[in-house]
Amino acid sequence: MSEKQVRPAERTGASPEAIISHYDMGNDFFRLVLDPEMIYSCALFKGDDDLATAQRHKLDHHIDAAGAANTARVLDIGCGWGAMLRRLVDHAGVAHAVGLTLSPSQARWIRDGANPKIEVREQDWRDHKPDRRYDAIISVGAFEHFVQKGLDPATKLDAYREFFAYCDSVLVTGGRLSLQTIAYSERHKVLPLLEKTFPESDLPLEWEPIAAAEGRFSLIAARNDADHYYRTLLMWEQNLLANYDRAVALVGDERTAEFRRYLRLSATGFRMGMVSLMRFSFLKKY
Repeated sequence: MSEKQVRPAERTGASPEAIISHYDMGNDFFRLVLDPEMIYSCALFKGDDDLATAQRHKLDHHIDAAGAANTARVLDIGCGWGAMLRRLVDHAGVAHAVGLTLSPSQARWIRDGANPKIEVREQDWRDHKPDRRYDAIISVGAFEHFVQKGLDPATKLDAYREFFAYCDSVLVTGGRLSLQTIAYSERHKVLPLLEKTFPESDLPLEWEPIAAAEGRFSLIAARNDADHYYRTLLMWEQNLLANYDRAVALVGDERTAEFRRYLRLSATGFRMGMVSLMRFSFLKKY
């Protein structure tokens, strides 16, 4: 598509090719693992929720945290298969929702829904130049890809500052940003399987998004829901095991087994406190 941009060499973060290598394993594969809305990020559980209910609770949490309900324009940075976009326009009274993704298969999935209130672009957020500001911004599970491994701490923090500066530039005064990201509780070496599964990506430390937002945004709320991601990952693994033969037929035995190992390793990281699931709400200052 004409809106696609070549990634400048100086940019931090995962390249489009690296993103596609994971998220374009195929819609049919992810349909075997995820909930019916195809949400590939941590759910938010209340009591004994099933996965689909917990994922709806997550969507509604971010809509509320961003103050997005009944607004004219909302931006979803890293929109996945469009569940947040659909929730915004179908249940939260949003007039127009724009989603950004680097995955062609995700974009096709959203466009196939043919919802006139939803616009999806295969575009890096740095290349998205709206003609007017958004009333709210939501970003779930994209922040993890904004820097690559091996950056020194100052360069890494500057890359995160660039993201908050961008959000500041496209958000109305008094608008809110709701952000969800996996984060390290402390500095760790990246395990080889995670590095293979998500190439060219690195995680923030828990405090780095807050520090990067300083001067442009005020922190309204922050919560660590590592236990919720542990439960989410267990449910994804259960779904995979229930459909294992079909998964192997789609992507092969090696990739299916590797994906299961990734789910189990990730769950262990959350259970042991090595990684956190941070949900932040920020208010634009000026």
